[in-house]
Amino acid sequence: MRSAAFFSFMEYGIISDDKGKTIVLHLIFLIIKDDRESRIMANLIVVCGPHAVGKMTVAESLRDKLRYNMMMNHDSIELSDRIFGFATPAQKELNECIREKTFELAVKHNVDLIFTYVCAFDESEEKAYLTQLKNLFEHSGGRFFLVELFADIETRIARNETPHRLERKPSKRDVSWSRRDLLDGTAKYRLNSNEDEIWFENHLKIDNTSLEPDQVADMVISKFYLIANEKDEKEYRFGI
Repeated sequence: MRSAAFFSFMEYGIISDDKGKTIVLHLIFLIIKDDRESRIMANLIVVCGPHAVGKMTVAESLRDKLRYNMMMNHDSIELSDRIFGFATPAQKELNECIREKTFELAVKHNVDLIFTYVCAFDESEEKAYLTQLKNLFEHSGGRFFLVELFADIETRIARNETPHRLERKPSKRDVSWSRRDLLDGTAKYRLNSNEDEIWFENHLKIDNTSLEPDQVADMVISKFYLIANEKDEKEYRFGI
């Protein structure tokens, strides 16, 4: 993008004073706005991490700060569960169809999107899947970001039972089952990357054990120089 030079100026200290940075950020905003009006360039932010790490609340904060649309992993899971039952072949196929069509339409209609996802870093097909999403959005002129969250197991167990999580995810309301699922998933898969394992250029790993969702969202926005869309609330969080 044409704004890359401005990012480099700030990163390497060529522009160091606050007034200069403000001017540069304003220029970046105008450039990005002009690009958006002239061509398709939907962005995708994938917020990944293990069960109950806080993906949904961080994604919601990013949604509200950036005015991006959002699909959490459980949106497709809960709908397909209600129609076809839990973990049936038809449910699994519908779940994938909903996600695939959502990504396709986001690119087609230039809709910036946030997606929450549980990624097994020890499974090779996971990187292939995320690379496919990256290519889909970048080939249209957009950008792809992977935000990886991690927290200790005690924090995740506590977050597994928060009222907001249970309200938004009916399948987690059987707390005993969801706790076993959390522990089983942690034992069976490697749900975070290794210390020096970076999958993509825009891959940010954050320990959110002691951080509020808004703090994490601000870190993401600052790291990637993200600029909020100009949208009415009903366009990105209707009915929520």
